Amino acid sequence: MSTEYPSVDRKPRTVYMDCPGIFTADRAARERSKSRLCVTTHAACITMKGRGRQLWMLMCVICVVLCFSAYSNSVVWRTMGANRFSPNEELSVAGARKLLEEEEWGTEKPHPPGTDKRLPQSIIFGVRKCGTRAMLEFLGLHPQIRPADHEVHYFDDDVNYNMGIDWYKSQMPYSFHDQVTIEKSPRYFIAEKVPERISNMNSSIKLIVLLRNPTVRVISDYTQVYYNKKAKGKAHDKLENLAIDLSTGEVNTRYKAVRISIYHQHFERWLKVFRPDQFHIVDGDNLIVRPWEEIAQVEEFLGLPHKITREHFYFNSTRGFYCMKLGHEKCLGATKGRRHPFTDPVAVEKLRAFFKPHNQMLFQLINRTFDWK
Repeated sequence: MSTEYPSVDRKPRTVYMDCPGIFTADRAARERSKSRLCVTTHAACITMKGRGRQLWMLMCVICVVLCFSAYSNSVVWRTMGANRFSPNEELSVAGARKLLEEEEWGTEKPHPPGTDKRLPQSIIFGVRKCGTRAMLEFLGLHPQIRPADHEVHYFDDDVNYNMGIDWYKSQMPYSFHDQVTIEKSPRYFIAEKVPERISNMNSSIKLIVLLRNPTVRVISDYTQVYYNKKAKGKAHDKLENLAIDLSTGEVNTRYKAVRISIYHQHFERWLKVFRPDQFHIVDGDNLIVRPWEEIAQVEEFLGLPHKITREHFYFNSTRGFYCMKLGHEKCLGATKGRRHPFTDPVAVEKLRAFFKPHNQMLFQLINRTFDWK
């Protein structure tokens, strides 16, 4: 019996796979043949299809996660940009703490019906370390005051200012129509462009200025930088080497902490734009020892009923200053009230003598005196 073999010239039949695993060519032969090879191939294709679905679902999940991560990062960086520090300040331990204290970056909090975001009716400023943060926190105890929860730096930062007045308003808290919205940015006091910019927004705005004994303020300013550098393991010079010119033995006016403490030079600029009755000056030294007295004066200045009393405060002997009672005890941050490093008494006396005539010029300008010794 002879067996016929296909000619070597004969072209093989083209076979196509189309999962779900059945050969598309020669369908009749496929039906007749139930060989193990066909069954195995069919099963393999089904398996490939199942794995393909799993792979596609995994890729979709990864894409969603990456997109969400990118969006979250952009929100965080936009918020950090909006709450940036002064360009002359380092992102110190205190700076990092301030960032971490911001609640729910980039999220819109629920707000009561009838509230809206409004431009501030009052602004707090003053040279740093004069108590602007404490003043804002204390005023927050008043039911008719809504303070912004971060330093906006709208009027002193060109990048923020160029974002426009609607952006500035968006940084304010929600408030009812009978509440006073307040923001504070200490650097407004010394930035040259700020008075005119604020006047362009609201020429009748009420301005709260915090001032403090300039000698004590210089030491407190140095203390903040001292502890920040110490936390980073950086070298830090002594205050007397910075505040006193070693070649002349006189006060070094190039030292920024000294220069920005010559208050009358800054106040003169403000009085060229605003009326004297638009200012209320807070005694930053008395705010430390009798905060309720200074708060009562601010309430009157803002035309609000007296709500914050001595009972809202308690003296924290560990911290060395007054904290708030809010049903629970609340103190300012850990960077407040730190012990001042030792400073040469001779340097301190030179600072006092230097500031004395400048203080007198300020007193004449504002028609008020302070017991700055």
